[in-house]
Amino acid sequence: MQGIDASRLMAMRAQILERNSALQRAAGSDAVNPAPGAPGGAGAVQPGDFASALRGALARVNEADARANAMSESYERGETTDIAAVMLARQRASLGFEATLQVRNHLLTAYKDIMNMPV
Repeated sequence: MQGIDASRLMAMRAQILERNSALQRAAGSDAVNPAPGAPGGAGAVQPGDFASALRGALARVNEADARANAMSESYERGETTDIAAVMLARQRASLGFEATLQVRNHLLTAYKDIMNMPV
């Protein structure tokens, strides 16, 4: 059994703390900027403008996916070593896609319900 090297342990601790503070800064910047479409947010949707709201939401999902793909490719080429940022971007893109899929499913269900209503 080998002894614990204190300098190596301190270096690992410093790396963990640095990554933690980077993630907290990233999370803090999201908390400062309200979600698009949230009441009072910069991306607040005007009443009755469903088509443009949907178009904007799809564009943001597409941008998130493109950004995640670019980050993944950059990591694969060795241009960046921040795997946490790459994985976070991939998860955000995945979550956006899943939310879009659920909205589509609910819209289709509502359309079918309306079409099956007696006149």
